[in-house]
Amino acid sequence: MSRHLAIVPAYNEEAAIAEVVHELAREAPAFDVLVVDDGSTDATAELARAAGARVLRLPFNLGIGGAVQAGYQYALDGDYDVVVQVDGDGQHDPGCLPKLLERLEQDAELNMVVGSRFLAEDERGYRSSRPRRLGIRLFAWFLSIVVGRPVTDPTSGLRMVDRRGIELFARDYPHDYPEVEAVLLLHQHRLRGTEVPVSMRERRGGVSSINAQRSVYYMVKVTLAVLVGLLRSRPTAVTAAAAPIRAERAL
Repeated sequence: MSRHLAIVPAYNEEAAIAEVVHELAREAPAFDVLVVDDGSTDATAELARAAGARVLRLPFNLGIGGAVQAGYQYALDGDYDVVVQVDGDGQHDPGCLPKLLERLEQDAELNMVVGSRFLAEDERGYRSSRPRRLGIRLFAWFLSIVVGRPVTDPTSGLRMVDRRGIELFARDYPHDYPEVEAVLLLHQHRLRGTEVPVSMRERRGGVSSINAQRSVYYMVKVTLAVLVGLLRSRPTAVTAAAAPIRAERAL
């Protein structure tokens, strides 16, 4: 078994999921691919399995945080050493995975590497709408102060972690809009993260959970969650003894 796993959370992503799985197999063959079907009502699971992915089907929609945590629990049970999160909508370029892995392996003290669209020099990749970019800058400014290092893309879902990161996120992972809180959670457990430049693309299908009307709600909710997170006590990241989570394998 490969010791590297790509977690692909997906909710009604039938328009993009097969190509995402194919790209991962082509660009990052060292990674097993686990699609976590978050209660989809379309053919996401069937298309992912047909494309060659392992599929973990959740009985109902848990949201992005719950789906990703289920993937981390699967990785922990499967004794993986490295996990990368890749969105199921096609926005993330699997060709960037070797760059993230190289950076993670260069520094034994690093626990997470995040792909940042705002560090890319060509500035040709997709960068989201202006209101969302404003929110990202505010979160980046705040998190940079809290964690004591530059954070440029706190909402990026393209992130790779080592074994300690797997153990942490399998036990405790933020729900709802988790990316910003996960950076803070890593810092609270005295784990180290950094960013590398990547290009991102527009989604290939489906509908984003954060539309124009929900942008303000998103900013307020995440801000409150981060403030509460600063006051919360967190469990120590240790390997959890739990029943293994099994996925359906491709035929």
